[in-house]
Amino acid sequence: MRMGLFYTGRGDKGVSSIGPGKRIDKTAPEIAAAGDLDELISLLGLVRSRSKNKQVKKLLRAAQENLFIIQANIAAEMFGGDYKAPALAAEKVKQLEREIDTLEQKIKPARGFIIPGESEEEAWLDYARAVSRRAERSVLSMHKMRPLNHTILAYLNRLSSLLFALARASIQESGKKEEYPKYR
Repeated sequence: MRMGLFYTGRGDKGVSSIGPGKRIDKTAPEIAAAGDLDELISLLGLVRSRSKNKQVKKLLRAAQENLFIIQANIAAEMFGGDYKAPALAAEKVKQLEREIDTLEQKIKPARGFIIPGESEEEAWLDYARAVSRRAERSVLSMHKMRPLNHTILAYLNRLSSLLFALARASIQESGKKEEYPKYR
């Protein structure tokens, strides 16, 4: 089998190479967490590329950078100390909290579940929020086996809240009205 830049064929049996002599099962919690973060980073890129709001674009780009730092910390755990990852600064969590607080004051949202889809941007942001929650759960599962810095867990929790707030702000800016489940 020819090995190229885009494929090696070495992972065909469900094991990934993560460095010289290091192999890890593709179903390991660390791989699941890194994969869910990768999906979230890509989805935020899609949402960012479609948004016309400069502030939303800026916030999503910053989130992508921070998620790469989180991925690097997961990789450091997989490498078992052979790699030093950059720390995620606690200030990053505080920045998210400030953004969320500003949005909450601006839009004064109602409580309750929302049926996504009244506008395209709002629907994409709500989808990103759901993927963010899944990534958070994956990282928490990994954290039970290989503890991570608390800042990482707090950041992921706030990120989904930010995405929810951005979706609510987006729909408000569109002038459309959100719908709530009727449970009938």
